[in-house]
Amino acid sequence: MSVRVFVTGGTFDKEYDELTGTLHFEATHLPEMLRRGRCMLDVQTEVLMMIDSLEMREAHRARIVQACREAVESRIVITHGTDTMVDTAQVLSAASLDKTIVLTGAMVPYAFGSSDGLFNLGSALSFVQSLPPGVYVAMNGRYFMAGNVAKNRDVGVFEERGD
Repeated sequence: MSVRVFVTGGTFDKEYDELTGTLHFEATHLPEMLRRGRCMLDVQTEVLMMIDSLEMREAHRARIVQACREAVESRIVITHGTDTMVDTAQVLSAASLDKTIVLTGAMVPYAFGSSDGLFNLGSALSFVQSLPPGVYVAMNGRYFMAGNVAKNRDVGVFEERGD
């Protein structure tokens, strides 16, 4: 089973600039993370964009949907910023693709060493292999269906949406 991983940026891939005190993007950490995690899956990676999810617009989400539609793999993981991951999951769900798509991210940049990114990536890779077709968000060892998940900004975790 081959898994496609699309990289879109987000905190997952941010770097810290000691001179300016700002976060920015250089290159994705995904290959290093897969090596460090000793991933034995057939994983094909592709960088779609490297942006903060707060900067993500409709055209960016359309590009993600198109990439998922065109992927030969039926199992896809998307690394994404956590601020608008739920929005992208809903757009993907509305596209009605017959694939298993799992979005994941990190609350702390991988480069910081204390990141949740490696754990979240591993969880997403496991969930994408075992869940039926649909769109999901995987964070903190849990998965949620698109449309039934929200980021609780008060405590910094994802949880089922309480309508």
